[in-house]
This record gives sequence, C-alpha cells and structure tokens, in this order.
Amino acid sequence: MIPPEIRRSVLLQKAIKLALAGTLLTFASFSATAADPSSDTETPQPPDILLGPLFNDVQNAKLFPDQKTFADAIPNSDPLMILADYRMQRNQSGFDLRHFVDVNFTLPKAGEKYVPPAGQSLREHIDGLWPVLTRSTKNVEKWDSLLPLPESYVVPGGRFREIYYWDSYFTMLGLAESGHWDKVADMVANFGYEIDAWGHIPNGNRTYYLSRSQPPFFAFMVELLAQHEGDDALKEYLPQLQKEYAYWMEGVETLQPGQQNQRVVKLEDGSVLNRYWDDRDTPRPESWVEDIATAKSNPNRPATEIYRDLRSAAASGWDFSSRWMDNPQQLSTIRTTTIVPVDLNALLYQLEKTLARASAAAALRRAIGPSAPALRRAIGPKPRNMTRWPTRGKKPLKCICGITKRVGMPTTICRTIKSVTNSPLPRCSRSM
Repeated sequence: MIPPEIRRSVLLQKAIKLALAGTLLTFASFSATAADPSSDTETPQPPDILLGPLFNDVQNAKLFPDQKTFADAIPNSDPLMILADYRMQRNQSGFDLRHFVDVNFTLPKAGEKYVPPAGQSLREHIDGLWPVLTRSTKNVEKWDSLLPLPESYVVPGGRFREIYYWDSYFTMLGLAESGHWDKVADMVANFGYEIDAWGHIPNGNRTYYLSRSQPPFFAFMVELLAQHEGDDALKEYLPQLQKEYAYWMEGVETLQPGQQNQRVVKLEDGSVLNRYWDDRDTPRPESWVEDIATAKSNPNRPATEIYRDLRSAAASGWDFSSRWMDNPQQLSTIRTTTIVPVDLNALLYQLEKTLARASAAAALRRAIGPSAPALRRAIGPKPRNMTRWPTRGKKPLKCICGITKRVGMPTTICRTIKSVTNSPLPRCSRSM
C-alpha cells in the first residue's frame, strides 16, 4: 500500500502563530485549556463503560441485528443500579437477558417511513426532506448516550439518529442552496457549542463518539456562513476556530523529530503534519461484535492496536477504505494511525488560512506584542526549507515550501499564502 502523504512544513504552524500573535495575547493562548465557561464540563461516559459486563454480554449475545441499537438505548434508571441488579440476577435459573434489557432500557424507535408526494421535482423532493430529517435535542434523558445541542439540526436518517461532523458540511451546502440560511447558522452554532463544551467536535453527538473527531470541516462551515453574513461570522467563531486548531495540534510543542502525539506528527526533518486518531483502544460500542471479530482474525497483532486503528479510520470518515490497510482484502491489517493523509493535511491548511482571515477580520493583527527577535527565539531556528525569516510588516513571509514524497519521486510544493493584511505573497521555488 502506498499511503498518501504530504509534508506540511513546520514553518506553516510557526507562521500562523506569528500572524495570530495578537490572538494569542487577546485570548490567552491556542491551548485547549484556555479559559472557557464550559471548561468544567464533565465528560459523560459511553455505554460500554457505564454498563461494563452487561454491555459486553448484550452485544455478544447479538440480541439486536444492529449493534448500534443497544448503544443508543436509554437506561430507565441509574446504570450503576441496573448493573448491580444484573450481577445479582444473571446466574439465576431462568434468567432472560432480553427480558432484562426490555425492562431496564428504552430502545430507540424506528423512524416513520417518509413517502414523498407523487409528481415532485428533484428540488421539491429535497425541500420536502429537510423538515423530515430535522431534529431538536435541547433536552435529553439523564443517561442517554445522545448529547444535547442548543439548536435544531439535520440528521442523515435511518439508523443515524444524530448529527455527524463532516457529513454536515455537505448537508449545509444543500441547505444554503435551498435558502435555509437559518438552519446553516443553527448547525454552525451547534458545532461551536460542541467545541466549547468538549474541546473539539466529536464524530457525532453521542457519548461514544467523544473520543474522536472527524475531518475538520468547521472552517469551511464558518466560511460558508460568512458568504451570507459577511465577516461577522468569522469574528464570532474565531475562538472556536482557535480551539479546533489547538485540538488537532495538541502536544506539538514538546515533540522531537520522529515523535507523534495523538493527532500530530513531527517527521525526522522537523516538518509537522496530522493524522487521524481516537483516544480509546477498545471495540466501538456501535460495532462491538464486528470489531472483536476483526481483532481475533489477526492474532499476530495486539487487539488494542487494531481497535485504535479501526476507531481512527472511523474518525477519517473513510470507514472502511483500503487506503488504510496493508492488505486491502483483510480489515485486520488496518494501519490508520501510521498514515499521514494528504486530504487531512489540506483541511488543516485551510483551517490555518481561515484563522488568519478571521484574525484579520477581528482586527487582532495589530496586537503583535513581542519584538521580531523575541518571536524568532520563541519559535526556534529557521527551517531549512524557508527562504527568509518572517518579519513584522506588510510582507511577513515570502513563501512556504513543502516537499511531497510518493513512490520515491520527490515533488516540490510551494504554497502562496496571504498575510493577515491580505496582501498576496510571491511564489518561491526550490531545486531538488
């Protein structure tokens, strides 16, 4: 397998830090632990942790055709009490696991089948689907795996009863085309709320999705809203854009060449890139039995390693693509965390550009603060693929170069970016 790779120069992050120095001063830091009214929010536990052996036994018993059914079931009382009752009853004669589940849980209901009126045009059909797929979950049951959101949102439908991160951007494009800018604004507000509450946008608004994110499309969402609301949208969501970036870059400051931390990787040459990652290394609650079977099919690998790579592939949204596998015919050879995807790093680059644009819109660029020499000392020695040091003024950077290597063929990539003053910067070239 040839993993798609792109080098995103370490300078890119350094240049962004320089351009956004005013933001750092105004909002304290890019750290995910920045002061936040929701910073004390306790992270709710997923059902496999809350219910322990009961969850494992129900899923392994295959009581439901879809493993997501029990993951979405709502306990009717304190899960600790239900688990205690289960421990007492499970070894008794005549114990019926399905009956126990029916008594102690409220199972998700199948949605009503939507039958569109006859004779609709394609546009009329799509417009008719928006209210059918719209949900509102300001309040949820205490032990529900569903996470509340302040505004209404559009779901994929069917077994997918919650909002999903990167899917939603393409839904929002449709909403914008249909003229539902109010719904676009609501969905951006929901994702901003999640960033404030959890430090990132989870895969979906379920407790069992909190350990991972998905392709970082929040910057695109804010840019889309800005097409309708102008730069006010950029200024409003600048703090959340900062936190999104901090989540993906967490730990970069302490990395040495050849090291990695969660979603960020530093190559041997010092270049910094990103990868997909899930903080947990257990079977996914929504695919419990399938993940266990996948791990068992390859006894030569630690099960936890396979679980992590399965989860990380889910974080990519490409679950499951052969792009993540050593052997395209064998899912257990999945190696998601060892691959630095070109598309993910392109999305991070877009996030960085949006941060610069939003900072300019908020007029934070003038609060540079530290002198140029002090900033140079803070960000370290000049990278070898940089034509000159960034300096304060109208042209803080000539260019940023990165080198892509694929199939042993080096290719030069030169990025032309804009300074926070929106003045275009000249391209550069580098001979190989």
